[in-house]
Amino acid sequence: MIPVEVVRGDGPVILGLPHTGTYVPADVRARLNDLGRGLADTDWNIHKLYEGLLPGVTTVRATFHRYVIDANRDPSGASLYPGQNTTGLVPLTDFDGHDIWQVPPSGGEVEYRRETFHVPYHAALEAEMARVRAQHGVAVLYDCHSIRSRIPFLFDGVLPDFNIGTNDGATCAPAIVGAVESVCRAAEGYSCVTNGRFRGGWTTRHYGRPEEGWHAIQMELAQSTYMEEAAPWPYLHDRAERLRPHLAEILKQLETLARTGDLT
Repeated sequence: MIPVEVVRGDGPVILGLPHTGTYVPADVRARLNDLGRGLADTDWNIHKLYEGLLPGVTTVRATFHRYVIDANRDPSGASLYPGQNTTGLVPLTDFDGHDIWQVPPSGGEVEYRRETFHVPYHAALEAEMARVRAQHGVAVLYDCHSIRSRIPFLFDGVLPDFNIGTNDGATCAPAIVGAVESVCRAAEGYSCVTNGRFRGGWTTRHYGRPEEGWHAIQMELAQSTYMEEAAPWPYLHDRAERLRPHLAEILKQLETLARTGDLT
């Protein structure tokens, strides 16, 4: 099993896809309970949603499921959101706070999974960021995510449609977040927020080094914008086709800024 798939493009934008994978090794699956084996907390259909939106884009996609180990969590195990409900490096519960394991992983198992899955994914992502930065003088990582729009365990009420994360502006140049915000705010019938409940995961925070020409921004989409939010999690073509032009415009704006804008 290859833990990461890279499709290399010649442009300045990289799409990170840490949560679309559904591979679970047999020994890990045997330790999950029935709820866990349902893999509900997948970023379902995200790779399909973004496919073909930007010519020349590079994609870095984890093939393993977040219940094996979460590629968007700090490898030290430190919480991204201290004091708030969240899931960890190897989640012990689902997004609703329910146990997902019959036999939770030991510390040794977590370390094995970190080395086997988390490390290769980030080695590939870091290599692509360095390659693109060397080629273009700048690299822009757009980290692709989605989540159900209603999860009381994680947040109150209904999540906005577009959730932009820059760790309070630390992970990218102001021009980048400004461009993304402008597209989202102009998208009729959609809501958006910047650095709300989701401010960017470990990936965005780790690779967002604007002073080095490494820019990172996270987009957490409400799944209701393009799919059914219940098993078997079907992709809804009409909703997706309404959303895709806005996502394409975001990526186009990022590419234009990287090629012509002053992001140093």
